[in-house]
Amino acid sequence: MNSAESARRLPRWMTSFGWQILIALVLGVLLGSLAAAMGGDPEENPNWLMTTLDTIGTSYVTILKAAVVPLVVTAVISSIANLRDVSNAARLAWKTLLWFAITALIAVVIGMLLGVIAQPGVGTGQEQPGTYSGSEGSWLGFLKGLIPVNFLGLETSSKVVDPETVTTAVNFNILQILVVSLVIGIAALKVGKAAEPFLTFMQSALAIMQKVVWWIIRLAPLGTLGLIGRAVFEYGWTSMGSLVKFVITVYVGLLLVAFVVYPLLIKLNGLSVKQFFSGVWPAMQLGFVSRSSLGTMPMTQRVSERNLGVPGHYASFAIPLGATTKMDGCAAIYPAIAAIFVAQFYGVPLTPMHFVLIALVSVLGSAATAGTTGATVMLTLTLSTLGLPLDGVGLLLAVDPILDMGRTALNVTGQALVATIVSKREGILDTRLYDAPRSGEPFKDDDADAALTQQRVHSGEQGSHAYAPSAPSDGQRTE
Repeated sequence: MNSAESARRLPRWMTSFGWQILIALVLGVLLGSLAAAMGGDPEENPNWLMTTLDTIGTSYVTILKAAVVPLVVTAVISSIANLRDVSNAARLAWKTLLWFAITALIAVVIGMLLGVIAQPGVGTGQEQPGTYSGSEGSWLGFLKGLIPVNFLGLETSSKVVDPETVTTAVNFNILQILVVSLVIGIAALKVGKAAEPFLTFMQSALAIMQKVVWWIIRLAPLGTLGLIGRAVFEYGWTSMGSLVKFVITVYVGLLLVAFVVYPLLIKLNGLSVKQFFSGVWPAMQLGFVSRSSLGTMPMTQRVSERNLGVPGHYASFAIPLGATTKMDGCAAIYPAIAAIFVAQFYGVPLTPMHFVLIALVSVLGSAATAGTTGATVMLTLTLSTLGLPLDGVGLLLAVDPILDMGRTALNVTGQALVATIVSKREGILDTRLYDAPRSGEPFKDDDADAALTQQRVHSGEQGSHAYAPSAPSDGQRTE
């Protein structure tokens, strides 16, 4: 009996990635509630279940982020190499940025309308917070952030725990890494034939990194269990408190963009709404539980190529770029509603110019949050641009993890949406893949993908669909 026959005999919840995520989500809520009921302080005196869930969740995010840097470097350089045979590469790039701006503008307008109508900052009963001392965003900081501090775009920071202990952490600035990779990729194209061995190596390294990342993503149900469990016991069901109106307003905005605006854009471009959401669903799920657009990037690129029919050479450019600069949740909906909340809370009247500035910052400023805790830094950038008190950020930190799940799910959906729309408008979308029945399995046909990748690397072919799977069989179920 082969492995395919064995898989068909197993219950669907044991083989379906989506079902595994949902089951882990429920178990995480139950175990998190149990950990909270057992007593103990998450910061000072955690119990054994809190420690276990926290270790599982943080470990999964750590290994996922560890794969991001080599994946971005190899993907961007390889994508530039693939674009050398594409006559409309420059047009693809500017149209991608244009659609990023269009969807961000629509999202921020919805956020502002909801903020004005719902009045989330009125009557909260909260006391004015102390001085905010966290990370802040600035336009100057964004411009400086474009300049790599070293070849790898890595930064180190030290923290004195006690007189005898100093901890050092290494962080990466994904925007700097993107800049470095773009420069290297363009230079390799200019060098010409002498760079062929280097580009072949990068393509091989990309295939290897993708395989490693898929192994990591297969552990997503386990990571979900830990991450959701930790969120439940750390923030509890009452953490929203008087901010429940704000949380509901933000989620209404996220849902409106995801399930009203996006479907409308999909229909206007002659595509099936059902096929889009069934194709992007694995990335939405992973984004919701991981709360990281960068960590979800491999899955977003995977479903864009395999499910939505976006050409590999374009997806490997648009998705990494979108993971750093395309944030309809963190950089449009959230800062718009949050800025209005802060203004209402402090009794600061907003003029029409304030709303123009909110829209401008949301459309142009999302790149300023790249490689950081996006939503919080984006909010400080918005508040400082409007001249509103930054202390208001502290009010919203308690509910930030609850909001971050929905924001990230919308971010990754928007990234896949733009890649799909641009591909369709440029006539390079593989409609056979887009309209094909969904198996519901993002890992199906891994062996076929590996064989196809190996064949292309050996032949030196720069095909548009380097990672396209074999055609789905008639027996595959549409979800």
